[in-house]
Amino acid sequence: MFRQFLELLASLTGQELVYDNLSKIMGIDAKTVKSWISVLLAGDIVHLLPPYNEASFTKRIVKRSKLYFSDTGLAAYLARLDDPASLMVSAFAGRFYETYVINEIRKSFLNNGDTNPGLFYYRDSNRNEVDLVLIHQGKMHLGEIKIGMKYTSKDIRSFAYLASSHYEAGLGGILCNTDTLYPLGERHYVYPISSI
Repeated sequence: MFRQFLELLASLTGQELVYDNLSKIMGIDAKTVKSWISVLLAGDIVHLLPPYNEASFTKRIVKRSKLYFSDTGLAAYLARLDDPASLMVSAFAGRFYETYVINEIRKSFLNNGDTNPGLFYYRDSNRNEVDLVLIHQGKMHLGEIKIGMKYTSKDIRSFAYLASSHYEAGLGGILCNTDTLYPLGERHYVYPISSI
C-alpha cells in the first residue's frame, strides 16, 4: 500500500498537496496520509513549496503547499516513465520539468548553507498562478517554469497580481529550454535552464 502511495505521489509531483484527495484515491484515513507524508518529508524524499502569503493577499490566495519529489529520477521510476521519450509525450512532462527546476534552485541555496530559502509559489482563487516566488535580500523575484522555448510578455501576465507586494521588485522571467537569454520587458527575461 505504501508503494502504491509513492507511485501516486510521483504522478502528482509539482501539484498542490490535498490530503483528502489522496485519502479518497488510496482508500486510507487522512491521518495515515499525513503520517506517510511526514516520513517522506523527514527523509527528504519529497519537499513542499508553500504558497506565498502577504497580509494584502490573504483573502484570495490558495493556502495549500505544492509537493515535489526531491529526485526526478526516482519520481520517473515510480511513475513508470522508463525513458525520456515516454516522459516527453506524457501528461507529466511539464510537472517533471517544473520539479527539476525547483529542485535545482532549492539545492543551490541549500549547498550555500541557506537551509530556509524564501521559495514560494502563488495561486489565487481565480487560478492566477506564479510558479516561483523568491524572496531574497529584500526583493521579490518572480519566475515561470515552462518546457518550451519561445515566449512573450503575455506569458508573465500573472506577475501583475503580485505588483502590490511590499517587497521591492527584483529580476524575473521564464526559465525554459531556450538556448539564449532574451528580454521580455523591464527586469524580465527568458532564461535558459542552464542559468540555474
